[in-house]
Amino acid sequence: MEILEVTENKEQYMDLLLLGDEQESMIEKYLQRGSLYALYDDFDLKTILVVTKEKDDTCEIKNIATHKMYQGKGYGSAMIKYIIEKYKNKCKILLVGTGESEKILVFYEKFGFTYSHTIKDFFINNYDHALMEDGEQLKDMIYLKFVYK
Repeated sequence: MEILEVTENKEQYMDLLLLGDEQESMIEKYLQRGSLYALYDDFDLKTILVVTKEKDDTCEIKNIATHKMYQGKGYGSAMIKYIIEKYKNKCKILLVGTGESEKILVFYEKFGFTYSHTIKDFFINNYDHALMEDGEQLKDMIYLKFVYK
């Protein structure tokens, strides 16, 4: 398993990025200013992740996506562990925003992320179509934070 930072032609990953964030115009808002990481295993791309610097002491995971056929095999977990370690000297707080999906919240909590805040109706106000997760429409953005000690 190898994780590489992608510095050029980030748009080539758009199909996979769209699994983590369903609207291209939203991805375009952070892709160029963010750091893109690609996880490869057996020479195949499995997972990507984008991190942005939001304030001097705060970074944010904007997108994480694993190819559907590789989901549930630990690639997303490996990427989160890598990012937590890589950013320990770059920021004091690592944020991630997600929908109200219990399974996704539990996923981040197992790495030490805790509730930070909620942005009401974020998905309704910022997307041109209804986003669905497990048959439910996403409305609020739930932010979790990892605080470095």
